[in-house]
Amino acid sequence: MPAFPAADIRFLRLPEIPLAEIARHMSDPRLAAHMPLLAGVIWDAETTARFVATKEACWHRDGLGHWAFVQGDRYVGWGGFQKEDEAWDFGLVLRPEAFGLGLTLARQALAIARTDPRIPFVTFLLPPSRRHLGALRRLGAKRLADVTYQGTPFQKYRLETA
Repeated sequence: MPAFPAADIRFLRLPEIPLAEIARHMSDPRLAAHMPLLAGVIWDAETTARFVATKEACWHRDGLGHWAFVQGDRYVGWGGFQKEDEAWDFGLVLRPEAFGLGLTLARQALAIARTDPRIPFVTFLLPPSRRHLGALRRLGAKRLADVTYQGTPFQKYRLETA
């Protein structure tokens, strides 16, 4: 597994990453184990283009959205904020070899949320398969409840940003 030191991380917009790179990332079967909403999705060029357009629409609608994360010249994943009703949900989807960057990237993104007066808190939805939640607790997130989203069960957490 290649090492990913925490330095030299840039937040780009998803359209700046080649669609084939995102499709390869999202097609990795190791992601599907913890992303139940991916079940049955075929990440071809059309699906990936729709995905990027949907995430980019959040920026236009809400002024905030998802980024592509790049370290040096390597795309290591994507994540960011999406407005869900009155809450801002935070998600992070890294390439398996970059999982060790999760806490660093989350802290950087959450620092942005803390400067935005529209975001008094963020929520996280995690599938029941996620058992290692120490990083989430270290961030200060508190478990709220089990919820169902698009017919799929998730664990919901909340982190105060104010």
